[in-house]
Amino acid sequence: MSFKVMMVFGTRPEAIKMAPLARVLRQWPGIELNICSTGQHREMLKQVLDSFELAVDEDLQVMTQGQTLNGLSEQLLEHLDSAYERVKPDIVLVHGDTTTSFIAALAAFNRQLPIGHVEAGLRTGNLRAPWPEEANRHLTGVIADLHFAPTQKNEDNLLHEGVPKANIEVTGNTVIDALVWMRNHQQATQWHPAADSPLAVLDEDRRMVLITGHRRENFGGGFRNICLALATLAERYPDVQFVYPVHLNPQVQIAVYSVLSNKPNIYLIAPQDYQHFVWLMGRAHFILTDSGGIQEEAPAIGKPVLVLRDVTERPSVLEGGTVLLVGTDTDRIVKEASLLLDDPSTFERMSRVHCPFGDGHASERIANRLGVWLKHREAAGKRA
Repeated sequence: MSFKVMMVFGTRPEAIKMAPLARVLRQWPGIELNICSTGQHREMLKQVLDSFELAVDEDLQVMTQGQTLNGLSEQLLEHLDSAYERVKPDIVLVHGDTTTSFIAALAAFNRQLPIGHVEAGLRTGNLRAPWPEEANRHLTGVIADLHFAPTQKNEDNLLHEGVPKANIEVTGNTVIDALVWMRNHQQATQWHPAADSPLAVLDEDRRMVLITGHRRENFGGGFRNICLALATLAERYPDVQFVYPVHLNPQVQIAVYSVLSNKPNIYLIAPQDYQHFVWLMGRAHFILTDSGGIQEEAPAIGKPVLVLRDVTERPSVLEGGTVLLVGTDTDRIVKEASLLLDDPSTFERMSRVHCPFGDGHASERIANRLGVWLKHREAAGKRA
């Protein structure tokens, strides 16, 4: 007999972090995996799945133009309820802190389906930062049955909130699994961007700074400040290449292109699939980002990170000295980026490898705990 595990995700970061777990579960004895995509980041999500040689079983296609979070939540609840009725999973797996994750958990809870929360226990202590992610992860944690915490600190957060220790498994973070798999794949195949890739124009003899930005709390003034800082840095360092894969959200696109178009050493490119993005991280001198996942990935390969946020739910990265919170203040961003470009000692200090998020085997630990938990649950049901 096999147990049916339904994995639900909708954004690019979720897909990257769930992909290695999906690959493991596809091969795990006694588990039948059903992958459900809500399509919250449709184009970017397909890139990830193709990179990891995965296909979805359920595609809900819930996104519409100009959709609000409440509108998205309404669509998710309706479509997920129908999907759960069709699939009848033994457990639903969600990831992290997106609207998809919380609503998928809520829809499962309403059907009395068990919930496994991957990347559980991350906290900033401020429900408004990041918004709405901090609330999403809290709310998901309240109704989850199994909590897969990346670190001991994440487990401590859950224990402090009253989650029984027996329901928590410290696994490491699956994003390290994804990073290790992709880098090994690239090395084994001697992979590099194709001649028609926008990355092919980059000069290997010049330093490159990688930028990403998509957080809702930075929309408006925050993004404008970030873009003004990038414009200043590009003028100050004409020999440096600034590469910005621009998120498809219209609010990000408008802010970025209105300030940074026509700068000769700023390369505004489309979002890259995971293969190309891992290559970019490896090529970068340092990274400017408001992403959560990159805070975990970049230090693992020795890349300094300046985080365009005021708080982080990943305090472990700050302890290594390779990640620095700089917020969205234009002058602060310029100052800290300039140090990394001008001061070799600062760059060297922030360039060491620091990896508090595991050894690349989080997916196996999650799969093992899932298998054991499902068997125990089945046995308990038979005894009852």
